[in-house]
Amino acid sequence: MTRHLVVISAGLSDPSSTRLLADLLAAATVAASKEEVTVEHVELRPLAHALTDHLLTGFATGELAAAQKLVVEADAVIAVTPVFSASYSGLFKTFFDVLETGALDGTPVLVAATAGTPRHSLVLEHALRPLFSYLHAVVVPTAVFAATDDFAGDGAGLRGRVDRAAAELAALVAARPHASRLDQFDRDLAAMGDFESLLNGQ
Repeated sequence: MTRHLVVISAGLSDPSSTRLLADLLAAATVAASKEEVTVEHVELRPLAHALTDHLLTGFATGELAAAQKLVVEADAVIAVTPVFSASYSGLFKTFFDVLETGALDGTPVLVAATAGTPRHSLVLEHALRPLFSYLHAVVVPTAVFAATDDFAGDGAGLRGRVDRAAAELAALVAARPHASRLDQFDRDLAAMGDFESLLNGQ
């Protein structure tokens, strides 16, 4: 069966070093996988207005709803953000803020970030890893940070980190049973609805 990898990138420029790192990680994960892998890309920049609407209304529509469905169905996620004010970007955080509860339960996630200098590399541990642990995702041991200089020259240092993280993600995915996470997610939502009905005496 085919595995489904969703790559989420929160870069704001075009072209974007954040998207470049996301593409490197996706290609390395596909190469490290022993099963067929389909890759879906979710660029957050075009979803900025829809994300704001979701915050105000509580409803996702159009491309945002489609992106959320991709995440729910994913066998694995690669999440890459630029660093703003020593943390993930607001756009990145908003996307994960509006995901339904349980959407990432047990999902292997590879986290990565880009910034101008290596001084921001700790964002991986003090911001990104705690966020996805809170969302009950399974975060791979190796997180990847890329500063501007990492893309210069032959990029051997960055490539080594990318390959290691990708191999860890591929191994986590291979260890997971083939099942429809969307079906399970729907069952969980139904169970929550039944529980709320009991609480309300219905």
